[in-house]
Amino acid sequence: MQTGENEQALRKILDMARFISIIILGIHFYYYCYAAFREWHLVSELGDTILKNILKTGMFGNFHKSKLFVLGFLMISLMGAKGRKDEKLNYKSAFVYIITGIILYGISSLFFYLKMEITQVALIYIATTSIGYLLILSGGTLLSRIIKSKLNHKDIFNKENETFPQEERLLENEYSINLPTRYYLKDKVRNSWINIINPFRALMVLGTPGSGKSYFVIRHVITQHIRKGFTMFIYDFKFDDLSKIAYNTWLNYKHIYPVVPQFYVINFDDLSRTHRCNPLEPSAMTDITDAAESARTILLGLNREWIKKQGDFFVESPINFLTAIIWYLRKYKDGKFCTLPHVIELMQTDYDQLFTLLRTEKEIEVLINPFVNAYLNDVMEQLEGQIASAKIAMARLSSPQLYYVLSGNDFNLDINNPEEPKIVCMGNNPQKIQIYGAVLSLYVSRLIKQVNQKGKQKSSLIFDEFPTIYLNNMDSLIATARSNKVATCLGIQDFSQLRKDYGREQADVIMNITGNIISGQVTGDTAKQLSERFGKIMQDRESLSINSSDTSISRSKQLESAIPPSKISSLSSGAFVGMVADDPDCKIELKTFHSEIINDHEALKTEQNNYKDIAVVRNIDNNMVQRNYLHVKQDIQDIIHSEMERLLNDPAMNYLILKK
Repeated sequence: MQTGENEQALRKILDMARFISIIILGIHFYYYCYAAFREWHLVSELGDTILKNILKTGMFGNFHKSKLFVLGFLMISLMGAKGRKDEKLNYKSAFVYIITGIILYGISSLFFYLKMEITQVALIYIATTSIGYLLILSGGTLLSRIIKSKLNHKDIFNKENETFPQEERLLENEYSINLPTRYYLKDKVRNSWINIINPFRALMVLGTPGSGKSYFVIRHVITQHIRKGFTMFIYDFKFDDLSKIAYNTWLNYKHIYPVVPQFYVINFDDLSRTHRCNPLEPSAMTDITDAAESARTILLGLNREWIKKQGDFFVESPINFLTAIIWYLRKYKDGKFCTLPHVIELMQTDYDQLFTLLRTEKEIEVLINPFVNAYLNDVMEQLEGQIASAKIAMARLSSPQLYYVLSGNDFNLDINNPEEPKIVCMGNNPQKIQIYGAVLSLYVSRLIKQVNQKGKQKSSLIFDEFPTIYLNNMDSLIATARSNKVATCLGIQDFSQLRKDYGREQADVIMNITGNIISGQVTGDTAKQLSERFGKIMQDRESLSINSSDTSISRSKQLESAIPPSKISSLSSGAFVGMVADDPDCKIELKTFHSEIINDHEALKTEQNNYKDIAVVRNIDNNMVQRNYLHVKQDIQDIIHSEMERLLNDPAMNYLILKK
């Protein structure tokens, strides 16, 4: 027991052992330097008698034997020595003292071979041996002052303690995305896999610019899903980075599909390498709710600040106005002129003619009545407030290039139609995000409506820099598309970016219902939220307390964050953290990972050097684009003239004509 009495008794025993070693050393000097002591008149009969009795024990039968006894008792005394602890002391300085002392203590006997007077030899021998003895004693005392159990100063960032086992099996199925990785477990590097066995529960890829989202993750989603026979839609923010990967992978693997898919590209900068597609294709708009959804998507895409004000009068009024125009063109001659360019041009006509045409369609009467009444009652300030915001926003889309792409019909957006599968890439331009993003949002909104249906082929939707487009019901797509074999991959730089563009509520829903997350370096609230999502692991904790006579070491185990926010904020390019979702048929116990994705850089570089450019769709010049632009304008004028003439010639419908 650690009682004061026992400690005091132990101290006396140790002091006794040290005293015995000193006595033996003194007798050793007296015996082997007897002649010198006699010269110094330090001998006596009593001392000689005692010495004769000690000699009978055999301790001094050999010159070195007695010196070894001295060392033995000295070591015993040092075993329980307790000096004041000092973190600055180390074993090196202690052993320098001990080794130097042992050398002096051992070689001192050589001085007896010096040809000097006996008294001088004895003095040198006694002094050297005593110095060696004191150095050994000092070194041993220093050893007792060294902290013998130091904290691990090498792992100052707690790197080893925050490692945990990860999935090392390759779990593959007909839908999976499998990324080879390596990770640290304690101080060893081990190989592992990120197994996204159920991509239909959505995949979110986060990371600041340069963290490697596209190079390490999204490119493999594209290539692996094409190899497994997926139809695909790609929103390529920096066209044609991802589109070229998809195009060349399609060239190499299109033969594995039961029906060879067609490859289509939409971009507004290089018109020779773009197909034409009408997002308001009348055959895909079955009722007025489709027109309302399209109107909401395009206007909220053009006016992002409206997203947070949905429900306000001056937000819903322009949406209703645009809905009425879209549905009118959908019903007019069975949708012959139902394209976004025709919608834009029709919006810009005079109120007399515009409202007259819209009143002929009964299904939109309830939508346009507030505008007509405001016009008839000469409440022009209210009317302009309701309509001008829509007209001004839509007028930004009036360009020959956009009209050319939006007014054609090279393909439909039902990419997962088993009879006509497609791989569609739509490219944006970072310098024209506001304009192109709104149009592409409309494309994607209409595409999702057609893709998320039963009985279709498995498909993959990939969005690079997802917040740069607006999808009104992205959360419902993630929630419902799983049963229709639609895999969704969202690329986001930071969660705050999603909140800014989509609003806090919708951004939170999208973040929380995503089943698979792969994150590179992110900071702030995003890092904190991810750290909480990954949970905690049991980690070793050690504390050290130093007092004047002893050290107190406390060890414990404690639940701490498996991946702290600071670790997520300092990830290198290519290093990712995340969590995967499993299936009832394939359980994954180790869902969380913190590893480095392994890319064969040389192979990828060689592959990229051999990429073919996306094929030219058609040769086109500026005259063709301008003719199409003017043709759309002329179509609207023809519609107005023919309809006004029809109403003027029909007495039963004359009342619909507005004149002020």
